Amino acid sequence: MSGVSAVGSPAADPIPDKGPIERLLSPIADVRRGEATSALLMMGTMFLMLFGYYLLKTAREGFILSEGGAEVKSYSSAGQALLLLGIVPAYGMLASRVNRVQLVQWVTLFFASNLVMFLAALAAGMRVGIVFFLWLGIFNVMVIAQFWAFAADLYTEEQGKRLFPMIGIGSSLGAWLGSVRAGQVAAQGTAARLLLGGAVVLVICVVLMRIADAVTRRESKEQSKVAGQKLAPGPSGFSMILSNRYLTLIAALVVLLNVVNTCGEYLFGRYVVETANATFGSAPDAEAARQQFIVQTYGTYFAYINLTGFLLQTFVVSRVFKFVGVSRALFIHPTIALASYLLMLRAPSFEAIRFLKTADNSINYSLGNTTMQALWLPTSRETKYKAKQAVDSFCVRAGDVLQAGVVYAGELTSLSVSGFAAVNVCFALGWLGAAAGLSDRLHSRARRGDAAEL
Repeated sequence: MSGVSAVGSPAADPIPDKGPIERLLSPIADVRRGEATSALLMMGTMFLMLFGYYLLKTAREGFILSEGGAEVKSYSSAGQALLLLGIVPAYGMLASRVNRVQLVQWVTLFFASNLVMFLAALAAGMRVGIVFFLWLGIFNVMVIAQFWAFAADLYTEEQGKRLFPMIGIGSSLGAWLGSVRAGQVAAQGTAARLLLGGAVVLVICVVLMRIADAVTRRESKEQSKVAGQKLAPGPSGFSMILSNRYLTLIAALVVLLNVVNTCGEYLFGRYVVETANATFGSAPDAEAARQQFIVQTYGTYFAYINLTGFLLQTFVVSRVFKFVGVSRALFIHPTIALASYLLMLRAPSFEAIRFLKTADNSINYSLGNTTMQALWLPTSRETKYKAKQAVDSFCVRAGDVLQAGVVYAGELTSLSVSGFAAVNVCFALGWLGAAAGLSDRLHSRARRGDAAEL
C-alpha cells in the first residue's frame, strides 16, 4: 500500500501525559496532553454538521410532500451519482490549488451560500423540492467526507486511532438532537427557518475548523509545516481508486456495505408489513390498526438505534480500537449483518429480526462508521481529500443505485423475504471479503515496519 502521510509517519507511542481535561475525557477516549482542545473542537464541528443536516433533511421532506414530488426519491440516487461524476473531479482540481483550510472553508461556505439562494427562491414563490432533494444528497456526502479527510490530515495515525471515536460522538449526538430540534422548529414556523438554521450552522463549522487547524499547528511542528501546503497536482480521485488496490478495496467495501444496509432496510420494512397483516389481517377495516402497529414499530426501532449507537460510540468504540485494532474491527459489522440475514432465511420471530436490525444499524452508525474513517489515516494527503471524496460521495450513491436495481429485480421476480435475505447474504459475504483484503494490507504494512498496525 502506497502513500503514507507525512504527518502519519510511524512513531513510538508516547507515555500518556494527561491534565485535568484529558483525565475527564478518559472514559470515552485516550486523550493526551495538548490534544483535548482540537479534539473537542472537531467533535463540536461534527455535532453541528449532523445537527444542521437533520434540520435540512426535515425541510426536504416538507418540500417533497407539499409539492407532490415524493416519487423523486426513487430516482434521486441515480441523479446524484451522475452529478457527482462531474463534481468530484472539479473538487479534486480545487483541492490541488488551495491549502486545506481554504478548501474546507470555501467548499463549506459555498454550500451555505446555496442555502441563501434556496431561501431567495422560496421568498419568490418558486418550487424547489426536487432541486433541493438532489442538492441535499450531494451536500451530505461531500461535506461529511471533507470533514473526515480534514480530521485524518490533522492527526497522525496513532492520534487518529485514539481520537476518532471521540469525534464520532459528535455525529451521534448531532443526529439525535438535530432531529429533535427540527421537529420543534417545523412545528413553530416554515421550512425557511430550517434552511436559515442550516446556513448559520455551516458558517460556525468553518470557524471551528479554522481554530482546530490553528491549535494543531501550534502544538505540532510537523502540522505547522504542512498545514499551509497545497496538495500535489496529480490524478483525480477516481484514477487513484482504480490504480491503488487498497483504495479499490475501500471503494468496494463502501458500495457493498451500502447495498446490504439499504436492502436490509427494505427487507425489514417488508417484514413489518407482513407481520402487521398477519396480526391484524389485510381487510380494509383493519387498516388503522396496521398503520398504528407500523408507526409504533418504527418509532421504537429508531429510538433504540439512536440510543444504542450513541452508547456504543461513547463507551465501546475507543476500547475496540485500543484492544482489537482497526484491522480486526473491520470484521465486526459485516459479521453481525451476515448473521442477521442468515437468520432471516429461516423466518425467525419478528422480535428477533427487530433486535438484529437494531444491532446492525447501531453498529453501522458507531463502530462501522468510525472504522471506515480510520482506514484513511495511513494514506497520503492527496488521497485523503481526492480519493476519499470520490469514495464517500459517488460510491455511496452508486450503492444506492445498485440497491434500487436489486429491489426492482426482486419485485419483478416476486422474491419472498427469505429470497431477499439470500441475496443480502451474498452481498455480505462480498463485504467480508473486502474487509479481509483491507485487513491483510494493514497487517502487511505493519510487518514491513512502515508503521504500527492500526
